[in-house]
Amino acid sequence: MTYRVVWFKRDLRLHDHAALAHASARGPVLCLYIVEPGLWTQPDAALQHFEFVRESLTELHQELQAMGGRLQVRVGPAVQVLAALHAQSPFTELVAHEETGNAFTYERDLQVGAWCRSAGVGWTELAQFGVVRRLKSRNTWQAHWEAHMAAPQAALPALQFFRPPENHGLEIMRAPPGLQHNPTERQRGGRRLGLETLHSFLDARAMGYRGGISSPLSSPTACSRISAYLAYGCISMREVVQSTRAALDALPPQASRHRAGLIGFISRLYWHCHFIQKLESEPEIEWRNMHRGYDGLREDGWNDAHFAALTSARTGWPMVDACVVMLHQTGWLNFRMRAMLVSVAAYPLWLDWRPVGHWLATQFLDYEPGIHWSQLQMQSGTTGINTTRVYNPIKQAQDHDPKGIFVRRWLPHMRRVPDTWLFEPWLMPPEVQRHCGLSVGNGPDADIPLPVVDLAEATRTAKAALHARRAEPGVKAGKKAIVDKHASRKHGTGQQRDVFTRDSDSPKTGRRKSGKSSPSHTPPSAQLGFDF
Repeated sequence: MTYRVVWFKRDLRLHDHAALAHASARGPVLCLYIVEPGLWTQPDAALQHFEFVRESLTELHQELQAMGGRLQVRVGPAVQVLAALHAQSPFTELVAHEETGNAFTYERDLQVGAWCRSAGVGWTELAQFGVVRRLKSRNTWQAHWEAHMAAPQAALPALQFFRPPENHGLEIMRAPPGLQHNPTERQRGGRRLGLETLHSFLDARAMGYRGGISSPLSSPTACSRISAYLAYGCISMREVVQSTRAALDALPPQASRHRAGLIGFISRLYWHCHFIQKLESEPEIEWRNMHRGYDGLREDGWNDAHFAALTSARTGWPMVDACVVMLHQTGWLNFRMRAMLVSVAAYPLWLDWRPVGHWLATQFLDYEPGIHWSQLQMQSGTTGINTTRVYNPIKQAQDHDPKGIFVRRWLPHMRRVPDTWLFEPWLMPPEVQRHCGLSVGNGPDADIPLPVVDLAEATRTAKAALHARRAEPGVKAGKKAIVDKHASRKHGTGQQRDVFTRDSDSPKTGRRKSGKSSPSHTPPSAQLGFDF
């Protein structure tokens, strides 16, 4: 029997699934998920990702069963799995969504394409969201995005299923040995929960989006919280954009706060794809500086003690350590606090962005390579097209957790610290420490660690080193090519622009350069952050 294989990767749904619609319109299909051991041993993989995928696949399998089919699961390198399946029951076409993933998936897809050509199998890849493969010019990208989001969602015809001689389902899906980190309070996978989360936001929670996404206190409900469901394709980007626009159209005129929240949300959906396009256009930004003039800036100064302090929530800055604990326990953190963690790592701790990025990738349930590596480089100052963005963790705590509710929730020992010293506990006099039953120091038994470095001095030194490198003639000369390839464009023009123009904690926080920008796709300022 002639059939086609639909390869599910980061598109774990049936609704608005272009690859499944394409294949099923042409005859019987085999729905396949491959557990690739090599993928799950990459430094950006965590057990929470695997379990979220397993939960999503369980629901997907149940939906296929209701239609008379099933999800086929195989374990092994993709090319070997496909070759064995083809040898057993030859198929005519392999259909999948395009994937903008990490270096492993990039190389794997090249190998799969080569195998398909050698085996005489058609290899069809279809766009998943507003990212354009082989984009010729950034000037045309926004039009592509708008066209994709306006197109009808892919309709699914009645499915005919090919049943292979060997039927393997989710019972063979086991986490590879050694895969770690599965937070107890993380979100669970599956399309049903994804839709519930989306509609609770569109119907009510969006009213808190404007002004609510910067604070770690309000952001868990003010943010949409659909980022993990988008990252693994439990819901489609087009579905989210169209649902949001429909919700906007249905609002009464007086719902100004709700409207502002949904408009801001759509803007960030646009920027979601904008950043992933950077990785699609230049996969190397996962592992090398976008601007090569910054090579060697931090790499040779790696400090294991600084990295250990950061990852173990022992930097001594309460806001930083509370954010790390929240990540450990929930797998999620709002964007401003993510940016603060990277800023602290890149400037006062002077850590190279690559190892920090791999650690954070394992911590974020919603890890999306395109957004992740672009943002790591932006926050670390290695893009060459964005100005320095430094987040002072003391000021961030004062601005976004003035009563210390967040810090005290995630760092229980801080509940005994008086408000006066809450965000700078190392200044607490010894007699106050004794009265509170706390110790502040460098030893492993200290309740509160001293700051790993002097924040002001280390930050000044770091910024001076970065600005000195930026001022070098060769570094200046290399900026234009990066702007042409990666910078955003003003709405309706081909004119490039830098998204951010000020240090994040300077007196003019987050102000953009003069000039009009898209009313619907304004770049997220440093004040608002970039979040879903």
